[in-house]
Amino acid sequence: MKIDLANIRQEYTKGGLKENDLPLDPLTLFEKWLNEAVEAKVEEPTAVIVGTVTPEGTPSTRTVLLKALREGKFVFYTNYESRKGSHLAQNPHISLSFVWHELERQIHIEGVACKVKPEESDAYFKTRPYKSRVGARISPQSRPINSRVEIMRQFVTEAARWIGREVERPSNWGGYEVTPTRIEFWQGRPSRLHDRFLYTLQENENIWQHRRLAP
Repeated sequence: MKIDLANIRQEYTKGGLKENDLPLDPLTLFEKWLNEAVEAKVEEPTAVIVGTVTPEGTPSTRTVLLKALREGKFVFYTNYESRKGSHLAQNPHISLSFVWHELERQIHIEGVACKVKPEESDAYFKTRPYKSRVGARISPQSRPINSRVEIMRQFVTEAARWIGREVERPSNWGGYEVTPTRIEFWQGRPSRLHDRFLYTLQENENIWQHRRLAP
């Protein structure tokens, strides 16, 4: 390569994270950081890298958008027949990573995913833009297609079917809610001596414990 990748580096100086400032519940800190990302006008602040496990045991990642945080669970929506959907059907263990470069922050989450109730998926689907709802009905997400022209033709045909009617949610599209068991907060610091704090859920006590990790 013509670019010298080894010499691309940045010093992180925008903040720190002190143990005395950590709340007992990591979701409190997550909400604070997410609000700060939105206020700072971070590009796509709700974008989250989702990691699943293939049947062969290899990792697989892609990016979706977080759509809710309720009762301590992270919610996103997708095609249940997509690659990630097929993975989660066999192995519900999942990872979520938020990366906010502008704030020199990352949050890494591990947990278990399950489908939300159909009525919850229905309610969210109705709030989506019209074209997104039509697209969800015709896209064979993650599967090969012959051309963009082909998918656009299907879109036009499907859109015509719903003129003057409410576009219905297809049964293969809906939400997942992720119950976290491990949450790590990462704040960039100078000299690569970053602040890292790991929360782990104590199952028997149903409480969170945290500790500092080496950078």
